[in-house]
Amino acid sequence: MKKMTTFVCVAAITASLLAGCGGKQTETTAAAESTAASTEAAVSTETAAESAEGTDADKEAADKVAALIDAIYVQERNDSTDEQCKEAKAAWDALTDAQKAMVEGENADPDYFGRDTGDASKDDPRNQDDIGENELLVVSFGTSFNDSRVKDIKGIEDALQEANPDWSVRRAFTAQIIINHVEARDGECIDNMDQALERAVANGVKNLVIQPTHLMHGAEYDELTEAVQKYEDKFESVKISEPLLGEVGDDATVVNDDKKAVAEAITSEAVKTAGYDSLDAAKEDGTAFVFMGHGTSHTAKISYSQMQSQMKDLGYENVFIGTVEGEPEDTACEAVIEAVKTAGYKKVVLRPLMVVAGDHANNDMAGDDDDSWKSQFTASGNFDSVDCQIAGLGEIPAIQEIYKAHTAAVIE
Repeated sequence: MKKMTTFVCVAAITASLLAGCGGKQTETTAAAESTAASTEAAVSTETAAESAEGTDADKEAADKVAALIDAIYVQERNDSTDEQCKEAKAAWDALTDAQKAMVEGENADPDYFGRDTGDASKDDPRNQDDIGENELLVVSFGTSFNDSRVKDIKGIEDALQEANPDWSVRRAFTAQIIINHVEARDGECIDNMDQALERAVANGVKNLVIQPTHLMHGAEYDELTEAVQKYEDKFESVKISEPLLGEVGDDATVVNDDKKAVAEAITSEAVKTAGYDSLDAAKEDGTAFVFMGHGTSHTAKISYSQMQSQMKDLGYENVFIGTVEGEPEDTACEAVIEAVKTAGYKKVVLRPLMVVAGDHANNDMAGDDDDSWKSQFTASGNFDSVDCQIAGLGEIPAIQEIYKAHTAAVIE
């Protein structure tokens, strides 16, 4: 009995000791886990703070570049423009890829510097001195799309230089926004109108002929004329040639030889590019061609309606004229979609009615956004296919011939 009692006591003491050891281990483990959790929370908080600080710094760097881009996205040149262009590019180059993606401003976005539009070194800004007595100044609105500038604007300039070897062909753009863009991104300096005219004066040019590459007698042509008037007394003779479509005319039915030649040239090129032997073959296949111009509120907007009349006069029933701005109203995208649908065509080919295939052609016409013409034609559900031909008028040899004829008429 005594042995049994002793055993029970020992067992009880052992159990108590074991219970006591177990309690200490649990407390120690819990304390360690609590400390680890606190450390982890502190690290997470610190990491989050560092991340937030990094994000703020990235945003600040991106915003700085956006502000520098917005500062040169202007239509007026000033004494600091060259330095501003260099500063904007240097700041952009200093950004990380993540920071570049964050650039956003009133007019700034990552595409300003980041979009690949081709090799600018293939272009010739034609801002050389040593002009001589006879200058042929080719004036364009301009484009920041390098490949298009080479094919379209330089293509016209090269054709004019070849046709007029006794004249020095030089270039001017009327869009300072584009001039600044090209200078900042590519380091290529293109003269605006005042710079080009001052260069001509400084070089002792006597006979100045100006060939606009503009489509019509619109706002850009008017501004060009006003700029030239300030320098007329600096030369022995100053002549301004016709834009591509020639005289405007009074109403939508008025057409001329220029509009006829342009209509034939652009339609022929579009048909060939689409792989058809003729416009009639395309018509039989249910294909319509839509030429998208810019549009304008200027009185010259009737030129677009005249081009549609010209297509009709030529019997081009499956050719339609539209405008990005929807002016005149019957050239708005919705109106053109309805016209093509009503005519029964199930395939559509979109092509710019613009001298250069720049921003409007690549984005407003062929872009992926919902408001692009390609997207709107597709979303209408009326057509089996919607294809885009991204090519400016300037690269078409027959169009270059029209410009050459206009220049020759003035020189002669």
